[in-house]
Amino acid sequence: MGLSWPHILIALSVFALLFGTGKISGLMGDVAKGIKSFKKGLIEEWEEEAKPEPKVIDYHDNKPPGRAKNVRRPKLGQKLGRAGF
Repeated sequence: MGLSWPHILIALSVFALLFGTGKISGLMGDVAKGIKSFKKGLIEEWEEEAKPEPKVIDYHDNKPPGRAKNVRRPKLGQKLGRAGF
């Protein structure tokens, strides 16, 4: 034996008479605020997990690659010739 629609409607009407519509709407508003803050907390937690940790590079250890000594630089005329001028 379960609850039928008439039983549920009677229970809701008694609940509304006891607490009044103002308190019920306030209660539902508080429930909605709680759900929103819960979702916001979940989203913030996911964003924090998704952020990669910054990689710290010690600039003293890394030297820029040097130019090879046996490579000659092209002259200005050769550069312009390759560019189509």
